Amino acid sequence: MNSSCQYLGNSNTAFLCNLQNGCHLLTLKMMYSSRRKPVLYFKEDRRHFQKVPRPEDVNRFWSGKCTVYKLFGLCMVLVLVSLLWLQLSCTGDVRLIDDGGLPRQPCPPERQASAAEDPSWGPHKLALLIPFRERFEELLVFVPFMHSFLNRKKILHEILVINQVDHYRFNRASLINVGYMESGNDTDYIAMHDVDLLPQNEALDYGFPQEGPFHVASPELHPLYHYKTYVGGILLLTKQHYHMCNGMSNRFWGWGREDDEFYRRLRAAGLQLFRPNGIKTGYKTFHHIHDPAWRKRDQKRVAAQKQEQFKVDPEGGLTNLQYKVESRQKLTISGAPVTVINTQLECDTEKTPWCLLN
Repeated sequence: MNSSCQYLGNSNTAFLCNLQNGCHLLTLKMMYSSRRKPVLYFKEDRRHFQKVPRPEDVNRFWSGKCTVYKLFGLCMVLVLVSLLWLQLSCTGDVRLIDDGGLPRQPCPPERQASAAEDPSWGPHKLALLIPFRERFEELLVFVPFMHSFLNRKKILHEILVINQVDHYRFNRASLINVGYMESGNDTDYIAMHDVDLLPQNEALDYGFPQEGPFHVASPELHPLYHYKTYVGGILLLTKQHYHMCNGMSNRFWGWGREDDEFYRRLRAAGLQLFRPNGIKTGYKTFHHIHDPAWRKRDQKRVAAQKQEQFKVDPEGGLTNLQYKVESRQKLTISGAPVTVINTQLECDTEKTPWCLLN
């Protein structure tokens, strides 16, 4: 079988392999610290131990002919062992580990129904946009979790991971712009979704935001950010409304501030912002799986970036977005389909010299 592998970033954790039968995500190395590595302990209980057969009994069993009954018994043992392994290795849903670690991955979920097969799913389809770079351990949890979560809510969706593969600093806003441009005509609304934020309340609404942008991770629910103009984390918009805002500014290289500038764009476009109502779980509504000690954010401010980060970008956005799609790969993670768009962003170093650290 011919195969070709493509590197998904600058990390040694995962590769995308394009095989004849499809694309799969092969995890070569999970970089968990020793304090986060899951460990399974077994305790001995001698009350349940069976008497160990004597060697002569074993020899007597196998000394006879290999009958159909012996083969059937061996097959039944193998089946029971396989079922026990599946029960121990995965669950039907993602549950949080008691020690505060990452959630376990779910068993492969069922495929999405179409609106023609089941009208209760509705006519709309969500493009779940994930700006991404080298956060594979979080992606392996996020994709199957969200696929299962949205299926339970009967939300037709496509998960798009916009993976930045150039040498510039991370640009979340530009990657979301790329996701909007590459999402295709079969989706009619988008979710700007952080890869490290998992919804824990089934009452959260991911439906079509007909009346206006819907901020799912509102300040009273987000575990970290609580100021009233915050619109980051998870934000739903129709494609029409996102186009009215000219997307997001492309001037924000590094971490932070692009959401605050986008809030001003929403107001300038005359769009009313909506947030969840009646959610009683407070700051436990979401599970934030980002570990700041393990993966530090790029919060450096270079050259004039410190002054420019608070300014409104009146012209930039979808209209001046410069990028190149290096490749587009479809794969599955624990049975959940996902499309990875490997993207090279372009930077005008005269206008935004802070896209480079050196």
